[in-house]
Amino acid sequence: MHAHTARKRFGQHFLHDKQIIQRIVDMIAPQAGQHLVEIGPGQGALTVPILKKIGQLDVVEIDRDLIPPLKMRCAEKGHLIVHTADALEFDFGSLAQPDQQLRVIGNLPYNISTPLIFHLLQYAKHILDMHFMLQKEVVERLAALPGTEAYGRLSIMMQYHCHVISLFNVSAAAFYPPPQVESSVVRLIPYREISHFARNYNHFALLVREAFSHRRKTLRNSLKELISDAEWQTIAIDSHLRPEQLRVEDYVTISNQLQPK
Repeated sequence: MHAHTARKRFGQHFLHDKQIIQRIVDMIAPQAGQHLVEIGPGQGALTVPILKKIGQLDVVEIDRDLIPPLKMRCAEKGHLIVHTADALEFDFGSLAQPDQQLRVIGNLPYNISTPLIFHLLQYAKHILDMHFMLQKEVVERLAALPGTEAYGRLSIMMQYHCHVISLFNVSAAAFYPPPQVESSVVRLIPYREISHFARNYNHFALLVREAFSHRRKTLRNSLKELISDAEWQTIAIDSHLRPEQLRVEDYVTISNQLQPK
Protein backbone atom coordinates (compact mmCIF):
# COMPACT_ATOMS: atom_id res chain seq x y z
CA MET A 1 0.00 0.00 0.00
CA HIS A 2 2.96 2.34 0.63
CA ALA A 3 4.73 1.85 -2.73
CA HIS A 4 3.85 5.41 -3.74
CA THR A 5 6.23 7.94 -2.20
CA ALA A 6 4.21 10.66 -0.48
CA ARG A 7 4.87 14.03 -2.09
CA LYS A 8 5.56 16.92 0.23
CA ARG A 9 4.43 19.49 -2.34
CA PHE A 10 0.96 17.91 -2.34
CA GLY A 11 0.91 17.62 1.45
CA GLN A 12 0.35 13.87 1.22
CA HIS A 13 -0.19 11.78 4.37
CA PHE A 14 -2.02 8.54 3.65
CA LEU A 15 -4.51 7.23 6.19
CA HIS A 16 -3.98 3.52 6.94
CA ASP A 17 -5.51 2.83 10.37
CA LYS A 18 -8.49 0.55 9.63
CA GLN A 19 -10.35 1.44 12.83
CA ILE A 20 -10.07 5.17 12.11
CA ILE A 21 -11.12 4.62 8.49
CA GLN A 22 -14.21 2.72 9.62
CA ARG A 23 -15.04 5.37 12.18
CA ILE A 24 -14.87 8.11 9.55
CA VAL A 25 -17.06 6.11 7.16
CA ASP A 26 -19.57 5.58 9.98
CA MET A 27 -19.62 9.32 10.70
CA ILE A 28 -20.19 10.15 7.04
CA ALA A 29 -22.89 7.45 6.86
CA PRO A 30 -23.05 7.34 3.04
CA GLN A 31 -26.35 6.12 1.60
CA ALA A 32 -27.06 4.59 -1.79
CA GLY A 33 -28.25 7.25 -4.22
CA GLN A 34 -26.37 10.10 -2.57
CA HIS A 35 -23.85 12.11 -4.58
CA LEU A 36 -20.50 12.02 -2.79
CA VAL A 37 -17.34 13.79 -3.90
CA GLU A 38 -13.97 12.95 -2.38
CA ILE A 39 -11.09 15.41 -2.48
CA GLY A 40 -7.64 13.82 -2.59
CA PRO A 41 -8.52 10.11 -2.53
CA GLY A 42 -4.82 9.21 -2.39
CA GLN A 43 -4.47 5.45 -2.12
CA GLY A 44 -8.19 4.91 -1.60
CA ALA A 45 -8.44 4.42 2.18
CA LEU A 46 -11.87 6.09 2.26
CA THR A 47 -12.63 5.69 -1.43
CA VAL A 48 -12.92 1.90 -1.44
CA PRO A 49 -15.27 1.41 1.53
CA ILE A 50 -17.49 4.31 0.46
CA LEU A 51 -17.62 3.21 -3.16
CA LYS A 52 -18.64 -0.28 -2.00
CA LYS A 53 -21.51 1.27 -0.03
CA ILE A 54 -22.94 3.64 -2.64
CA GLY A 55 -21.82 2.24 -6.01
CA GLN A 56 -20.64 5.52 -7.57
CA LEU A 57 -18.21 8.18 -6.41
CA ASP A 58 -16.60 11.31 -7.86
CA VAL A 59 -13.02 12.00 -6.81
CA VAL A 60 -10.78 15.02 -7.40
CA GLU A 61 -7.07 14.13 -7.45
CA ILE A 62 -4.11 16.30 -8.47
CA ASP A 63 -1.41 13.58 -8.39
CA ARG A 64 -1.63 11.72 -11.72
CA ASP A 65 0.61 8.90 -10.49
CA LEU A 66 -1.99 7.89 -7.90
CA ILE A 67 -4.84 7.52 -10.37
CA PRO A 68 -4.00 4.22 -12.17
CA PRO A 69 -3.52 2.20 -8.93
CA LEU A 70 -6.62 3.84 -7.46
CA LYS A 71 -8.69 2.80 -10.49
CA MET A 72 -7.37 -0.75 -10.19
CA ARG A 73 -8.22 -0.89 -6.50
CA CYS A 74 -11.75 0.32 -7.20
CA ALA A 75 -12.36 -1.70 -10.39
CA GLU A 76 -14.72 -4.26 -8.83
CA LYS A 77 -16.19 -1.94 -6.19
CA GLY A 78 -18.35 0.41 -8.27
CA HIS A 79 -18.22 3.30 -10.72
CA LEU A 80 -15.33 5.65 -9.89
CA ILE A 81 -15.36 8.99 -11.72
CA VAL A 82 -11.93 10.63 -11.56
CA HIS A 83 -11.38 14.36 -12.08
CA THR A 84 -7.68 15.06 -12.48
CA ALA A 85 -7.51 18.59 -11.13
CA ASP A 86 -6.35 20.94 -8.42
CA ALA A 87 -9.25 21.09 -5.96
CA LEU A 88 -8.46 24.76 -5.28
CA GLU A 89 -9.41 25.54 -8.87
CA PHE A 90 -12.03 22.86 -9.49
CA ASP A 91 -15.62 23.90 -10.29
CA PHE A 92 -17.60 21.79 -7.81
CA GLY A 93 -20.79 23.35 -9.16
CA SER A 94 -20.20 21.38 -12.38
CA LEU A 95 -20.98 18.17 -10.44
CA ALA A 96 -24.23 19.41 -8.94
CA GLN A 97 -27.63 18.11 -10.00
CA PRO A 98 -30.78 20.25 -9.65
CA ASP A 99 -32.47 17.73 -7.35
CA GLN A 100 -29.48 16.44 -5.39
CA GLN A 101 -26.91 18.17 -3.23
CA LEU A 102 -23.28 17.11 -2.94
CA ARG A 103 -21.69 15.51 0.10
CA VAL A 104 -18.00 16.43 0.08
CA ILE A 105 -15.38 14.42 1.97
CA GLY A 106 -11.60 14.28 2.19
CA ASN A 107 -8.38 13.95 4.10
CA LEU A 108 -7.29 17.45 3.09
CA PRO A 109 -3.65 18.53 2.63
CA TYR A 110 -3.01 20.69 5.68
CA ASN A 111 -1.11 23.31 3.69
CA ILE A 112 -4.19 24.23 1.64
CA SER A 113 -7.09 23.17 3.89
CA THR A 114 -8.32 26.65 4.85
CA PRO A 115 -8.32 28.21 1.35
CA LEU A 116 -9.84 25.00 -0.01
CA ILE A 117 -12.76 25.13 2.44
CA PHE A 118 -13.40 28.77 1.52
CA HIS A 119 -13.27 27.80 -2.15
CA LEU A 120 -15.93 25.15 -1.45
CA LEU A 121 -18.14 27.70 0.32
CA GLN A 122 -18.62 29.39 -3.05
CA TYR A 123 -20.68 26.30 -3.92
CA ALA A 124 -22.48 26.11 -0.54
CA LYS A 125 -25.94 26.10 -2.15
CA HIS A 126 -25.01 22.82 -3.88
CA ILE A 127 -23.53 21.17 -0.77
CA LEU A 128 -25.45 19.21 1.87
CA ASP A 129 -22.48 18.66 4.16
CA MET A 130 -18.69 18.26 4.30
CA HIS A 131 -16.58 15.84 6.33
CA PHE A 132 -12.86 16.57 6.46
CA MET A 133 -9.74 15.39 8.20
CA LEU A 134 -7.82 18.52 9.14
CA GLN A 135 -5.04 19.64 11.43
CA LYS A 136 -6.43 19.51 15.00
CA GLU A 137 -5.51 23.15 15.60
CA VAL A 138 -7.53 24.23 12.53
CA VAL A 139 -10.62 22.31 13.68
CA GLU A 140 -10.31 23.90 17.13
CA ARG A 141 -10.29 27.32 15.46
CA LEU A 142 -13.21 26.46 13.19
CA ALA A 143 -15.39 25.36 16.12
CA ALA A 144 -14.17 27.85 18.77
CA LEU A 145 -16.62 29.84 20.88
CA PRO A 146 -16.36 33.59 21.60
CA GLY A 147 -14.01 34.42 24.46
CA THR A 148 -11.72 31.44 23.92
CA GLU A 149 -8.11 31.58 22.80
CA ALA A 150 -8.78 29.65 19.57
CA TYR A 151 -11.65 31.97 18.55
CA GLY A 152 -10.73 34.31 15.74
CA ARG A 153 -11.25 35.36 12.15
CA LEU A 154 -11.44 31.77 10.87
CA SER A 155 -14.05 30.86 13.51
CA ILE A 156 -16.29 33.79 12.59
CA MET A 157 -16.04 33.48 8.83
CA MET A 158 -16.71 29.72 8.90
CA GLN A 159 -19.52 29.92 11.46
CA TYR A 160 -21.18 32.62 9.38
CA HIS A 161 -21.63 30.03 6.62
CA CYS A 162 -21.78 26.68 8.43
CA HIS A 163 -22.75 24.74 11.49
CA VAL A 164 -19.36 23.38 12.65
CA ILE A 165 -19.14 20.08 14.57
CA SER A 166 -15.79 18.72 15.78
CA LEU A 167 -16.17 14.92 15.72
CA PHE A 168 -13.00 13.24 17.02
CA ASN A 169 -9.21 13.46 17.10
CA VAL A 170 -6.77 11.23 15.18
CA SER A 171 -3.16 10.58 16.18
CA ALA A 172 -0.26 10.97 13.76
CA ALA A 173 0.31 7.18 13.90
CA ALA A 174 -2.82 6.63 11.78
CA PHE A 175 -1.00 8.03 8.72
CA TYR A 176 1.89 7.14 6.45
CA PRO A 177 4.11 9.07 6.64
CA PRO A 178 2.98 10.38 10.05
CA PRO A 179 2.44 14.16 10.05
CA GLN A 180 4.10 16.28 12.73
CA VAL A 181 0.72 17.36 14.08
CA GLU A 182 -2.42 15.79 15.49
CA SER A 183 -5.51 15.66 13.30
CA SER A 184 -9.27 15.98 13.79
CA VAL A 185 -12.36 15.07 11.79
CA VAL A 186 -14.90 17.86 11.39
CA ARG A 187 -18.43 18.07 9.96
CA LEU A 188 -19.46 21.31 8.22
CA ILE A 189 -23.13 21.82 7.36
CA PRO A 190 -23.76 24.92 5.21
CA TYR A 191 -26.78 26.90 6.37
CA ARG A 192 -29.65 26.83 3.90
CA GLU A 193 -30.50 30.33 5.09
CA ILE A 194 -27.98 32.51 6.89
CA SER A 195 -29.70 33.75 10.05
CA HIS A 196 -27.52 36.84 10.49
CA PHE A 197 -27.12 38.06 6.92
CA ALA A 198 -24.44 40.62 6.09
CA ARG A 199 -25.84 43.08 3.55
CA ASN A 200 -22.33 43.76 2.26
CA TYR A 201 -20.35 40.55 2.70
CA ASN A 202 -17.05 42.09 1.61
CA HIS A 203 -17.40 44.83 4.21
CA PHE A 204 -18.27 42.27 6.90
CA ALA A 205 -15.19 40.20 5.96
CA LEU A 206 -12.98 43.32 6.01
CA LEU A 207 -14.34 44.30 9.42
CA VAL A 208 -13.52 40.87 10.89
CA ARG A 209 -10.07 40.82 9.29
CA GLU A 210 -9.18 44.26 10.63
CA ALA A 211 -10.48 43.48 14.12
CA PHE A 212 -8.33 40.37 14.46
CA SER A 213 -5.22 41.92 12.94
CA HIS A 214 -4.97 43.68 16.32
CA ARG A 215 -6.74 41.20 18.58
CA ARG A 216 -5.10 42.50 21.79
CA LYS A 217 -6.53 45.97 21.20
CA THR A 218 -10.06 47.12 21.91
CA LEU A 219 -12.50 47.27 19.00
CA ARG A 220 -12.37 51.07 19.04
CA ASN A 221 -8.62 50.97 18.47
CA SER A 222 -8.40 48.00 16.11
CA LEU A 223 -11.21 49.34 13.90
CA LYS A 224 -10.34 53.05 14.02
CA GLU A 225 -9.60 53.08 10.27
CA LEU A 226 -13.11 51.80 9.55
CA ILE A 227 -15.30 53.21 12.33
CA SER A 228 -15.22 56.77 13.65
CA ASP A 229 -15.96 57.73 17.25
CA ALA A 230 -19.21 59.31 16.06
CA GLU A 231 -20.26 56.08 14.35
CA TRP A 232 -19.58 54.08 17.52
CA GLN A 233 -22.21 56.23 19.23
CA THR A 234 -24.83 54.74 16.88
CA ILE A 235 -23.76 51.10 17.38
CA ALA A 236 -25.26 49.18 20.29
CA ILE A 237 -22.03 47.28 21.00
CA ASP A 238 -19.37 48.27 23.53
CA SER A 239 -16.34 49.52 21.60
CA HIS A 240 -14.09 48.75 24.57
CA LEU A 241 -14.54 45.01 24.13
CA ARG A 242 -11.81 42.96 22.48
CA PRO A 243 -12.38 41.29 19.08
CA GLU A 244 -12.66 37.74 20.50
CA GLN A 245 -15.53 38.78 22.80
CA LEU A 246 -17.98 39.39 19.95
CA ARG A 247 -20.24 36.77 18.35
CA VAL A 248 -20.68 36.32 14.61
CA GLU A 249 -23.99 38.19 14.74
CA ASP A 250 -22.33 41.13 16.52
CA TYR A 251 -19.94 41.65 13.63
CA VAL A 252 -22.84 41.38 11.20
CA THR A 253 -24.76 43.99 13.23
CA ILE A 254 -21.83 46.41 13.14
CA SER A 255 -21.31 45.91 9.41
CA ASN A 256 -25.01 46.30 8.56
CA GLN A 257 -25.30 49.50 10.61
CA LEU A 258 -22.38 50.99 8.68
CA GLN A 259 -23.78 49.82 5.35
CA PRO A 260 -27.20 51.48 4.89
CA LYS A 261 -29.81 49.67 2.79
